[in-house]
Amino acid sequence: MAWQPSPESLSTLAACLKDSLSGFDVAAQKQAELMLTQAKSSPDINNYLVYLFSSQDPPNGIQCTAQDYFLVRSAAGIMLKNNIKTGTKQIPEGSLALIKMGIPMCLQDKSAQIRNYAGNIATEMVRRGGIMSWPELLPELLKMIGNETGQVTNEAQEGAMAAMSKICEDNTKMLERELNGERPLNFILPKLIQATKSPLPKVRAHALTAINVFVPRKSQAMLNSIDDLLQHLNSLAADTSNDVRRQVCRAFAQLVESRPDKIQPHLPGLVDYIITQQQSDDEDLATDAAEFWLTVGEHEHLWHSLNPHISKIIPVLLECMVYNAEDIALLGGASDDEDQDDLEQDIKPQFAKKSSARQANSGEGSADPAQNGNAYEKLASMDDDLEEGEIDDFEDGDDANPDERWTLRKCSAAALDVFARDFRDPVFQSILPYLTKNLKHADWPYREAAVLALGAVAEGCINVVTPHLPELVPYLISLLNDAEPVVRQITCWTLGRYSFWATGLTDPHQKQLYFEPMMEGLLNKMLDSNKKVQEAGASAFANLEEKAGKKLEPYSLPIIQQYVRCFKKYKDRNMYLLYDCVQTLAEVIGPVLARPDLVNELMPALIERWTKVPDQSREIFPLLECLSYVAMALNDAFTPYAKPIFVRCVNIIHQNLEASLALTNDPSLDTPDKDFLVTSLDLLSAIIQALDPAKSAELVQGSQPAFFELLTFCMEDPTDEVRQSAYALLGDCTKYVFEQLQPSLPGIFPVLLKQLDLDSILDEDIDSAYGVVNNACWSAGEIAIRHKANLAPHVPELFQRLIEIITNPGIPKGVTENAAIALGRLGLGNGEQLAPHLANFAEEFLSSMDEVDPSDEKATAFRGFTSIVEKNPMAMEKSLLHFFTAIARYRDLKLRSETKSGLHEDFQKVSVHTHNKLV
Repeated sequence: MAWQPSPESLSTLAACLKDSLSGFDVAAQKQAELMLTQAKSSPDINNYLVYLFSSQDPPNGIQCTAQDYFLVRSAAGIMLKNNIKTGTKQIPEGSLALIKMGIPMCLQDKSAQIRNYAGNIATEMVRRGGIMSWPELLPELLKMIGNETGQVTNEAQEGAMAAMSKICEDNTKMLERELNGERPLNFILPKLIQATKSPLPKVRAHALTAINVFVPRKSQAMLNSIDDLLQHLNSLAADTSNDVRRQVCRAFAQLVESRPDKIQPHLPGLVDYIITQQQSDDEDLATDAAEFWLTVGEHEHLWHSLNPHISKIIPVLLECMVYNAEDIALLGGASDDEDQDDLEQDIKPQFAKKSSARQANSGEGSADPAQNGNAYEKLASMDDDLEEGEIDDFEDGDDANPDERWTLRKCSAAALDVFARDFRDPVFQSILPYLTKNLKHADWPYREAAVLALGAVAEGCINVVTPHLPELVPYLISLLNDAEPVVRQITCWTLGRYSFWATGLTDPHQKQLYFEPMMEGLLNKMLDSNKKVQEAGASAFANLEEKAGKKLEPYSLPIIQQYVRCFKKYKDRNMYLLYDCVQTLAEVIGPVLARPDLVNELMPALIERWTKVPDQSREIFPLLECLSYVAMALNDAFTPYAKPIFVRCVNIIHQNLEASLALTNDPSLDTPDKDFLVTSLDLLSAIIQALDPAKSAELVQGSQPAFFELLTFCMEDPTDEVRQSAYALLGDCTKYVFEQLQPSLPGIFPVLLKQLDLDSILDEDIDSAYGVVNNACWSAGEIAIRHKANLAPHVPELFQRLIEIITNPGIPKGVTENAAIALGRLGLGNGEQLAPHLANFAEEFLSSMDEVDPSDEKATAFRGFTSIVEKNPMAMEKSLLHFFTAIARYRDLKLRSETKSGLHEDFQKVSVHTHNKLV
């Protein structure tokens, strides 16, 4: 008998779903959320959710308004998607069958919002279970999209196409892989191209969105269909729908990268087409069109072909760099807001995870607060990882601050920057009349756009701009006091772009005329009455610090005094930039920062902030990173501050690891943010390097929980960034506190060996994984030169892993060099074990070492290698010339360490010994 819901349970669940979104009764909301959490344990929960979600009208026994029932269905859809996401394997087969029956019905719903939710559930099912977990889905969607019978409603066609677009975006590789002898994409792609002929604009737009996922990937399916696609793109170029033309522009931009040969012959016509689209009143369309210039301008060869058209393109870019009327209304006359607290959403984007937004997604749910109260805000808060359609359709993004989003203005400025680097001086000649006319314009939007244009060409046109800078820089410095905050803001950015010119001046009089006023002007803007200007001032000053380097040493005290004033004044968001300014200064002036007058100014302000920021705050990330740079600069002068900071870092790591452990037992808990681990591990590394080794050893020894036990857990963390920092810390501990580390090595070294297994690296994680392998190789080498013969039980496996790395041509050069150094260092205590294999790795070792600069690490690696050669000189017959060449070329003019002088003695001894043996 088919499953039927209990009317009482259904009514209770519907009430809970509705109450969970209530912004008017907090007690009812909390009670509902608690009951929904408990309901997750019911084996039938997903049956009830899909029943409510797929029922267009309230079932018998549920009394509520149409608007309330829409919220019930929406909440049911989101909860169902989350249950699939977190526990697909736990969902009974009967429930999965009901879901597969209900979702296609919901894709035909009259509400675009419900159709969006259904599409999100469908793609989640495929993502978690694979295509064969629901083999009927894709054919059914394509059948609905094609409307071959003529009986499929417009809503169903749009819902099916939107779902297919989501599935393509979320499961790209799955669709490209072979399945039962065929690749699904070979069948799907021609159908998608055919769907671009649909009479429904939304279907055409979604079809192109799905196609654009595959355009840059160069699959066999795309290769077979490329000419057909180009014909369809040409037909769609004049489509009446702006959304369709947006996707056409995107497709052309993608083809620049994947098939420039198909773009080249049509470039003159494309230039005119893109210019027309960029001048559209629809800013989203205009922005996507402008991105075409970025893509072509950055292409290795294709940019040359734009040369005849540059005089047509640049005036359009300049025109689009002026704020539009809506932005002017939002930005113009911005008030002094330095005393206003930052809103949480203003701070969050600093560390928010990037996710690609789905396109051509349009919902019909009302976003009017007067109609919905704050119910939609509550919908969004149900899940921090909502899909498109679950949150975006409830938010009015049109009023978002234009400084916070990618806009036509920013895209046009970026394109001008790229063209300036491509074509150089002619670009400046093109914009010079515009600058002359607008730099002193009475209306601030034109004044601002001219300053932006001047900043955009800074890198590419510096040679032709330089003669004008003695006149331009003082004028820009005067604009730092412009009445309009937006002008002050962009002026900071532009001065930052030209700071390399000012910092490069050597004549004392010129430095006094240009460099010092620029530095002073930007420092003053860090305490502007407007927070956006403060932000721009801090960012530009950090830029100036990088360019100036040690030239800032004479000005260190006034700079730090200004930073201290900023610490007292700044709100949360700008505090992050202030940390960046402090750490950049610490990096460029280094040990100078340890001067007592500077320490006494800076450290009390940093420590005061350190005590105020709670462990769970996102501000802890930039604060820990900043302290890492400061500790490295201060060295032993950091000692008075080290212990409480060290202890707190250990506690943060412990709390985060405990939270991860709790999550494995209860998936409903929040996922801990791994950035807490990364920044804490990095700061511990900095402290251990900075302090006197005896003091570092004392901190490690006194750690509770046990320091190396926590480090081992971090070395096994699933996140690459955590493991990369953990292996860096392991290497630093080996260098500075080896006596404390040594007893833990039996537990640590097998974990390290596992990390060096290249077979464990997943394709999608390959870039970040190499960073981990690199640090693991380095730490293995540091252990090898100290643990020596005690490492003997692990030498065969370590040797094998290192050989696999240095003989693999696909491994990045830096990784193979660290692996070669570790391999050479193994010879210092384990030469007897490695000598029989010498002929098999000598050539690869020497080739890897050829590129390594002279250092103590290279010297110890060669000493270990010569030790191996001594024990089996006959194995060097084929590599002897390379070995002697390496010895002859080895030059180190700073031969002051015992390691390096010992190496030269070893070279002399082994050269004679090897030669005699071979002769």
